[in-house]
Amino acid sequence: MDSKQIRKSILRFWGWFGLTLCSLIIKVMPAGFLYGFAKGIAHLGYQFARKQRRIALETLEIAFGQEKTDAEKEKIIRECFTYLAKGALELLFLMDRPQLLKKRVQLMGKENVDASLAKGKGVILVSAHFGNFPLLMAYLALSGYKTAGVMRPMRDSRVERIFLEKRNRLRIKTVYSQPRKACVDESIRVLRDNGILFIPIDQNFGTGGIFVKFFGKQAATATGPVVLARRTGASLIPCFIVRQPDDTQKIIFEPSLNLETGSNDVETATINIQKLTEIIESYIRRFPAEWGWIHRRWKTKPN
Repeated sequence: MDSKQIRKSILRFWGWFGLTLCSLIIKVMPAGFLYGFAKGIAHLGYQFARKQRRIALETLEIAFGQEKTDAEKEKIIRECFTYLAKGALELLFLMDRPQLLKKRVQLMGKENVDASLAKGKGVILVSAHFGNFPLLMAYLALSGYKTAGVMRPMRDSRVERIFLEKRNRLRIKTVYSQPRKACVDESIRVLRDNGILFIPIDQNFGTGGIFVKFFGKQAATATGPVVLARRTGASLIPCFIVRQPDDTQKIIFEPSLNLETGSNDVETATINIQKLTEIIESYIRRFPAEWGWIHRRWKTKPN
């Protein structure tokens, strides 16, 4: 094991240890202290996570360039750290308190989901790593919807086990993105059972996807939602969860996307993924601190 791997192992251990310690603390913490505690964690994270701060600034520069001042970008990064800390502690706190979780979330556009489910072919919720999206899935599952999410396993298997156990307890089905065939097969089963399948498409997809414009730059993007919708007849509904000033949450379901057909499969996927990406970008522009800027979205370049 080289020095880089050793360093990563040490950082992951402390990440797991910190999460475990926070879990124990908030078990006995009154709800009113939760967000103040999260702000303290965010402040520490901001001070020590220099690499993540650098990545966030680079990503903001790519996205906004001169649209925002240095002070505005710095404010977004600080708020992003705060929202990440609040989101993580919310999950640990609220997923063990289902009734409180339901009280802290409101829905907009629920009729869009219910009308699509009435067709009996399932719903694909297309979203991003935006806001507290795991809480979105938890709320839907608690509200009686058959809910599943396509996700990558976390890099630390110990942390993954913590959140997998909580998802299982709430009957949120986890569909891992790899291996690919298993992911596709399981996704189709969810949709044919008239379930809801949550798919974020905002992260770099390497060489396996297509390139669409995101903040005016070409970004490698997954085509899965469009491919699955064409194969199963499921509805495509953009969906986002937005934090409110009092730290309650609002889930917004946009109208179902009407698929546009191109001259071939690639063109069809590109046209519709571009539409979905533009909706995601519009939410990030409105609520920039809600998005995960510490991800290198434009890492893969077009040939």
